[in-house]
Amino acid sequence: MGTKGSSTQTSRVIISIVGLMAIAAYGLTAALQILVWNPLAAVPGATLDEIHEGLARRNESISLVAVLTWTSLGTLLALVVVLLTATRVISRLRTVVIVQLLILVLGAPMYFFASFSAGMALADAFFISGGDYTPWGGLLGLLSAAALICTLMVVIFRGRPGMRTART
Repeated sequence: MGTKGSSTQTSRVIISIVGLMAIAAYGLTAALQILVWNPLAAVPGATLDEIHEGLARRNESISLVAVLTWTSLGTLLALVVVLLTATRVISRLRTVVIVQLLILVLGAPMYFFASFSAGMALADAFFISGGDYTPWGGLLGLLSAAALICTLMVVIFRGRPGMRTART
């Protein structure tokens, strides 16, 4: 393979790493929203320690392990994409982009699963709604929706007359 092939491979790997970083940022934001920002907003004036004490008095808790497991799944999948791209198992740029976007799309249901029991624990312990009290959960949903739209655009507009497409 000549210089063009190796630079194309490097581009695919770089794009897969950028996708990994975006997905990791999404997962980190989701974890912080569930574990820190939402509880503090849901119980204004209380510290995280006071919130956890209040949860414990009602036999409730927010499972750190469950939250981190759910919110890290996308990052692990994105890492697999990077490895498959680096080893040329995934050899098309379009495939890398679509798979990474679909992982971001799946961020919304993952966030829901990760936050549901935490929200219910807060609701039961503090007699409040179990929903989000900060805008970050909604923003994550919007990012997943945008990723879905981008995925559809990549799929639909491939090969249209007048559209430039990379054949990598």
